[in-house]
Amino acid sequence: MPYVPDMTTEPQPTDVLDALADRMLHHIMAAEPIEATLYGFREYDGALADLSREHDAHLAADRAEIRRAAEALDPAALDPQDRATRAVIVALTEYGDEVQAADALEFTVASFPVAPSAILIAYLPMIVVTDAEQGAAYLSRLSEVPRYLAQAEERLAAGRAVDLVPVRRLVTNATEQISALLSADPCPLALEPQGEWPGVDRWREDMQRVVDTGVKPAFAAHRQVLLEQVLPTARPDEQPGLIYLPGGRRRYERLVRVHTTTQRTPEELHQVGLDQLTRIHAEFAELGGELFGIREPREIFIRLQEDPDLRWESADAILSAAETAVRRAENAAGAWFGRMPEAVCAVAPIPDLEAEGSAPAYYLPPAVDGSRPGTYYANVLRPEERTSYELEAIAFHEAVPGHHFQLSLALEQQGLPMLRRMTLFNAYAEGWGLYSERLADQMGLYSSELQRMGMLSADAFRSSRLVIDTGLHAFGWSRDRAVQFMLQNTALPRIAVEAEIDRYIAMPGQALSYMTGRLEIEALRARAEAEMGDDFDIRDFHDLVLGIGAVPLSVLGEAVADWIVSRDRPAGP
Repeated sequence: MPYVPDMTTEPQPTDVLDALADRMLHHIMAAEPIEATLYGFREYDGALADLSREHDAHLAADRAEIRRAAEALDPAALDPQDRATRAVIVALTEYGDEVQAADALEFTVASFPVAPSAILIAYLPMIVVTDAEQGAAYLSRLSEVPRYLAQAEERLAAGRAVDLVPVRRLVTNATEQISALLSADPCPLALEPQGEWPGVDRWREDMQRVVDTGVKPAFAAHRQVLLEQVLPTARPDEQPGLIYLPGGRRRYERLVRVHTTTQRTPEELHQVGLDQLTRIHAEFAELGGELFGIREPREIFIRLQEDPDLRWESADAILSAAETAVRRAENAAGAWFGRMPEAVCAVAPIPDLEAEGSAPAYYLPPAVDGSRPGTYYANVLRPEERTSYELEAIAFHEAVPGHHFQLSLALEQQGLPMLRRMTLFNAYAEGWGLYSERLADQMGLYSSELQRMGMLSADAFRSSRLVIDTGLHAFGWSRDRAVQFMLQNTALPRIAVEAEIDRYIAMPGQALSYMTGRLEIEALRARAEAEMGDDFDIRDFHDLVLGIGAVPLSVLGEAVADWIVSRDRPAGP
């Protein structure tokens, strides 16, 4: 049911906005119940998403009602925080419509957690069960797996009927991931409870029975559908982009808008990426001359990729280095931030079943109910194949002062509606993460010039994302062309490049958010420094950017403009 506020007096604009923000949050959490659980909204614990077309129509109607109510409020009559809340609500309804119109469920199969089977495999093992109520809810959720996967198969069949088909390589990857799940003992979806309660042993038996008689057979059947029905009509590596699907250009434009929160065209973003690469390659030449006596970027990349001394010896060494970098950043942050999160960032390895083909690392925010800390997950699979020089840049991006600061500080802003405290805009969130890599250099956090080379490497491959993502989905690049471009223009080893390209194929537009957001944050900072002069304080700027919560880039720009005019410290919500 839609959220309906109980008001016996004439509602004030702030009350209306808070009610609409709560309704929008309910809409998002109910649409993605597993994500709701991981965020700490446990009322959705017993459910999996409804993937039916009928439910899509219900969600669209609900968004339309929310948008009309928000747009009815005059922004000129609102204070800055309420204007931001109104803009966030409207943007989320519009972006929800854009994502739904892209019809990704009709053609997305992958081992990344953007496809239904991969979502279950990646996220269900992260759930924490601490009592009988949560245990019962988890059994209910597991019982939904057959329905959920069957609906995914129905959507794929509907896609095939209109020539919306997935990419063959990603289908194969998904079937292999399911095979690994089915052969794993114990099954990763059979959770070990984190608490004790009367009857917990019986609960374990019931859960194992549901896994053995319901979950595993559903996954096995889904794998057969992928092999027998989906794979034969899937697209080859030469046609991985959305441009090869009916209406593909328009589908991609929708996703570009969602992930960048801008109106930029694929052509504009493609050129920005090329321009950024030119600048970064010049930095490579300078630093490479100092470190290796080599100034040609491609020769530097080969050195970074092939030097056996730049590989890890063990998984423990990766985790230890990540832990050290995160703690060093926490200790230095006080000179750059007026507010810092109360929560300490945990460090852990990416689970084995998910690690194959996964990113080098990622961050999962803390649950709002306190059941799970914010955690930096490092990929330690086959450490001898992983380069060591970029570890610190990744840690500063994903953990401190990157996503851990951004996400934890947002969740701790008690004066904002919960909707504003969530991370729902990629360009803001990933822009901050990438900005943090360069900020870490300004903070003196890199332990060596070699690790600074990792910062340049990260910059190069985020810039190449603008070129490759648009190349694949707007200009019709083959997978091999995308792989070769990244190998030629970045220092990433082939194992990382292959995973990156498959990710861009599976998640069109998402890779554009990083550099787009970073360049906007840097531009806003430069504007503030120029216009405020001696009044500019970097701590105040960072507190403003992180204190506003995740917003579209246009809303962030308005907030910075207001701050420049006011010359005040950013007020707490």
